[in-house]
Amino acid sequence: MIAVSLSRGHVELLQFLRDRTAVVFTFFFPALLLLLFGTIFGSESTDQGVAVSRVFTASMIAYGILNTAFVTMGAGLAMDREDGTLKRLRGTPMPASAYLIGKGLLVLGLSVAEAAVLIGVGVLVFDMPLPDAAHWLTFGWIFLLSVFACSTLGIAVSALVKNARNAGAILNVPVVALQFVSGVFIHPMSQLPDWLEKVASIFPVRWMAQGFRYVFLPDGAQTQEIGGAWNLGTVAMVLGVWCVIGLILCLVTFRWSSRDR
Repeated sequence: MIAVSLSRGHVELLQFLRDRTAVVFTFFFPALLLLLFGTIFGSESTDQGVAVSRVFTASMIAYGILNTAFVTMGAGLAMDREDGTLKRLRGTPMPASAYLIGKGLLVLGLSVAEAAVLIGVGVLVFDMPLPDAAHWLTFGWIFLLSVFACSTLGIAVSALVKNARNAGAILNVPVVALQFVSGVFIHPMSQLPDWLEKVASIFPVRWMAQGFRYVFLPDGAQTQEIGGAWNLGTVAMVLGVWCVIGLILCLVTFRWSSRDR
């Protein structure tokens, strides 16, 4: 099954690269937002003297992963289901797990490239210093948990998409909403009403952004977080729970055809 999964992942990557519009919007839209926010607020600093552009860079990595993993996975699956790709694959020896792993490999590769682009913008444009080795290890497990959670949730939500042409619009609604309430576009989150803070804390994006801020910001910046601490244990727990929830939802909702029940 490993060989089949790798082969499917290669096919998915080639198909993605042939769609220039998808490539541009996937990679450069988050980078464009970072450039806009970083330039507009670049002259400002937090109370700890950390440049706001650096805060945006760290937080936008969470947006990049959500946009790449959740939207790309959900929209791609909806399109494959509608145009009959999944139905045709069902008649081959390829199991559903190999197909999903292939999709997952595409999303993982795109997420790595997306994170590299955003970090590159932060370093080259906003003079963001890179973290030490220990922080990169933390980045690794937060990154992998984030990609897995967002990918599985994208698979699950794709079952709700009735028309693949509307997939982007449907999937981007929770993406945009979560960015504003999760400390990505608005930071610190204490600027939000208490009830919005509590709602945001249920979802993984708030913890993804907080984890990436831990990696790229100095220790003193934790006073800007809710509770005044990085809470990496909570970050790991919440992301782990959402990985399990996403996996269960995948098993329950995945179907080869829109007519399957």
